[in-house]
Amino acid sequence: MNNSLKKVLIYTDGACSGNPGAGGYGTLLVYNNQRKELSGGYRLTTNNRMEMMAAIVGLEALTMKSSVTLYTDSRYIVDAITKGWAKKWQANGWKRNQKEKAKNPDLWQKLLDLCSDHQVEFVWVKGHAGHEENEYCDRLAVQASQQPNLPSDHIYESNNITL
Repeated sequence: MNNSLKKVLIYTDGACSGNPGAGGYGTLLVYNNQRKELSGGYRLTTNNRMEMMAAIVGLEALTMKSSVTLYTDSRYIVDAITKGWAKKWQANGWKRNQKEKAKNPDLWQKLLDLCSDHQVEFVWVKGHAGHEENEYCDRLAVQASQQPNLPSDHIYESNNITL
């Protein structure tokens, strides 16, 4: 990684009450001794979308090109990025294979774009296993999912069901 870039740690988690259901994300950015937390939610979404939103929101909060270590308990994200699946889906017109569409192409596109703007290392952590920052982000995500009058996850709702 480039040593001249500012080094940022990003911790993330997503939560969903039901899957699909009301969902939230929690993100914690750490730079030197500064900490910034971000969270939000949607009235109807999926856990995977909230895991992805947590990472996206964290990366979007960066104001300059950075060297990022992003911690997540989502194998979906870590494997899709580190094993090249997301780039393959993108190259194949957001298809996993000839018959099956990739899920969440809107969020994968955002995440891939953000990863090209920064140097990002994805690190998997076991969820609900006492990892302090992951547990903190889980609490943020759950609290966000329980807020009243959550907005619509328009892309998810328009592609999956009509309320």
